[in-house]
Amino acid sequence: MIDRLAQSARQDEALLISTAVVDALVSATLADPFSVLGPHSVRDGLVVRTYQPGALGVTAIARDNGETLAELEPVQAPGLFVGRLPETRPYRLRVRWAGGDHETEDPYSFGPLLGEMDLYLFAEGNHRDLGHCLGAQPMTIEGVEGVRFAVWAPNARRVSVVGHFNSWDGRRHPMRLRYPAGVWELFIPRLGPGEPYQYEILGPNGLLPLKADPVALATEAPPGTSSVVAQPLDFAWNDQAWMQQRASRQAANSPMSIYELHAGSWRRESGEVYNWRELAERLIPYVIDMGFSHIELLPIMEHPFGGSWGYQPLSMFAPSGRYGTPQDFAAFIDACHVAGIGVILDWVPAHFPTDEHGLARFDGTALYEYEHPFEGFHQDWDTYIYNLGRTEVHGFMIASALHWLRQFHIDGLRVDAVASMLYRDYSRKEGEWIPNRYGGRENLEAIEFLRHLNDVVALETPGALVIAEESTAWPGVTQATEEGGLGFSYKWNMGWMHDTLKYMAEDPVHRSYHHDKMTFGLIYAFSERFILPISHDEVVHGKRSLLDKMPGDRWQKFANLRAYLSFMWTQPGKKLLFMGCEFGQWREWNHDTELDWYLLNYGEHQGVQRLLRDLNRLYNQEPALYERDCEPGGFQWLIGDDRANSVYAWLRWSSTGHPLLVVANFTPVVRHGYRVGVPLAGHWMEVLNSDAECYAGSNVGNAGGVLTDIIESHGESVSLSLNLPPLGVLILRPTPVGG
Repeated sequence: MIDRLAQSARQDEALLISTAVVDALVSATLADPFSVLGPHSVRDGLVVRTYQPGALGVTAIARDNGETLAELEPVQAPGLFVGRLPETRPYRLRVRWAGGDHETEDPYSFGPLLGEMDLYLFAEGNHRDLGHCLGAQPMTIEGVEGVRFAVWAPNARRVSVVGHFNSWDGRRHPMRLRYPAGVWELFIPRLGPGEPYQYEILGPNGLLPLKADPVALATEAPPGTSSVVAQPLDFAWNDQAWMQQRASRQAANSPMSIYELHAGSWRRESGEVYNWRELAERLIPYVIDMGFSHIELLPIMEHPFGGSWGYQPLSMFAPSGRYGTPQDFAAFIDACHVAGIGVILDWVPAHFPTDEHGLARFDGTALYEYEHPFEGFHQDWDTYIYNLGRTEVHGFMIASALHWLRQFHIDGLRVDAVASMLYRDYSRKEGEWIPNRYGGRENLEAIEFLRHLNDVVALETPGALVIAEESTAWPGVTQATEEGGLGFSYKWNMGWMHDTLKYMAEDPVHRSYHHDKMTFGLIYAFSERFILPISHDEVVHGKRSLLDKMPGDRWQKFANLRAYLSFMWTQPGKKLLFMGCEFGQWREWNHDTELDWYLLNYGEHQGVQRLLRDLNRLYNQEPALYERDCEPGGFQWLIGDDRANSVYAWLRWSSTGHPLLVVANFTPVVRHGYRVGVPLAGHWMEVLNSDAECYAGSNVGNAGGVLTDIIESHGESVSLSLNLPPLGVLILRPTPVGG
């Protein structure tokens, strides 16, 4: 029958196409399907072609009233249907399948979709709203509801959208290529949110594994690898008060105490992870009770391998499907803000995993990554390195950052692995890296990207933070870009963390030989705006938990931990502590199970938690502990050289000249009558003692306070005679006598 109809059709050559084109269409190698499919004007009307492999028949009907316009004839190849419409008129296709009829508008009847400005800005690397440009966008075009798909794959020979809606058949919905941007696009009518999809890409050297959408706004939960058409985020935010106050609450002269957590392993219900709304109900009251100002989430962008903790993400615009929908995530952020809690996200612009459904050789070429492995592959992490020198990749990552900050009201991004971005020879042997154009080791493209990122964030989302996890002595990380710096808001003080943890791991009898590890950080403490981090990285991979790092017997381990936390909370710099450290978890963190909350049945663990709660309360109440974090005048050593006794004493000063005294004894020996010079005569109240009985300590102290003696000491005209608790820290404030 097909031969008969084809013979009849040859009488109207306008209905036929060349054999080569037919072969390309059938073999899914046709680069420009719009040149053949859809409506095409001819001398005396309109020819419509559609390719529906497996269909029994196709009828063109009027879009407005369903009137039959033409029966399309099968010609030249199975599944290829063609017919002539008597007039140019919007139409639908009624496709007859073995399982029944299906009606839809013809995807190939719609003209170019993306605007020229969109394409220009994308190619230039300056499109700041790619989340609403590329990817899958539900929309109405010419009165027809559907989804517009757009994906960058400039070296592909053909790209198709595939999903359940077309039986994952790449022949059914090949896309239009927009020159010269290299973006493929297609509007598929009658699709809507919730539809899984991927891209089938014919690369220069053949068909690639199905690819997830780089700009997907939602994804299947792993182990599924499909992207999902997202419901537009039409969320009714209630956080206006927070957003108005945010800039001041995150400023360098404000208290910031950050609780770092992994969303899937903080708490679980019978082994099952909470979704975002359930997590909000349980986490927010806890964070408020503990006195933290912020939470910081390990990366929640979709990632294929849970064991990467999110640090090998593939979907840089999509919250992980493990915890719910994007709307659920927005509700979580909103609830945090309404409760007065800021939210920081870990964000990874340095590298991405090699999973074949991801960005790796996305169109059959090194598109998002560098081509040469000396530039484009991380040997340590088995990941690819973003080629941030390519304008489209540069702009893709800028748009990702802005997506979280603008769409989800995120208060800050902590940029992971900045050191690996700054240096071309990072963790590489001689001869295994490629110098920059000047012969140096600096990655000029990444440096330009980081500066641009920080400038754009400051302009587009005022008050939002960008925080660097940067472990080297790179100068000016938090210095303004116009002054030659990188422009970050804060930098993690990795040197302080390594030095102080190494000191604390020493047996107290040996600490006198490592005394300077607790003082060295003050040499550079005011060179940047710092956050003091005790992060997840310090309690995994055989490093032991924070409590278990401490030396000594059980009592000494807890005393050391309490002393260390007290030391940390009274040093210059904002604070970050990983979940579980606040109550002294014994084992290392395991992302597959919840924290060991049962430990809070024991007094020592309750004591650590109560201390941390009180430290946060004191930190928020005492401007001396935060107002001048970045000023040398906010800190004053009184005793930094008593290595024989492993004692330290210092003052923190507020902007109004009010001091707070901190004295730390890092030996298990009680020091009676230890003299410390102070700047003000009178009564000094003991506002916190890490050895107090309520913290499960030995309760050595000073009966709530001490009067000064007119005895010169440490350059001051008056001094205090103190009882220093074993492995303990005292915090004292001057008050009027009897006050």
